[in-house]
Amino acid sequence: MTLFEDRERAFEQSFVHDEEARFRALAKRNRLLGQWAAEQLGLKGEKAGAYIDEVSQSVVARVVDETLVAKIQSDFEANAIDIPDDKVREKMSQLMAEAILQVRSNAW
Repeated sequence: MTLFEDRERAFEQSFVHDEEARFRALAKRNRLLGQWAAEQLGLKGEKAGAYIDEVSQSVVARVVDETLVAKIQSDFEANAIDIPDDKVREKMSQLMAEAILQVRSNAW
């Protein structure tokens, strides 16, 4: 192997690792967001679990963040909960940072 091939392989491995970590962090963030939204909606037990699963699976279905915000906002509106879109997005950002920390601490 040449130095160039070694560097290329290392770069590819790093890219794969970063993408896997990003996917895990998004899945974790969506699960945390589902838990938060379920609490806001007053859901308990199986209903909360089902709601959390629905929100957390959106990363697998490749649902974009805005669609996720719209889904949660629709659920909030149906339950007369007044939390603006920007607060939901802010919570998503906070939970993404938390999820990244959790994924990194579990990865090492």
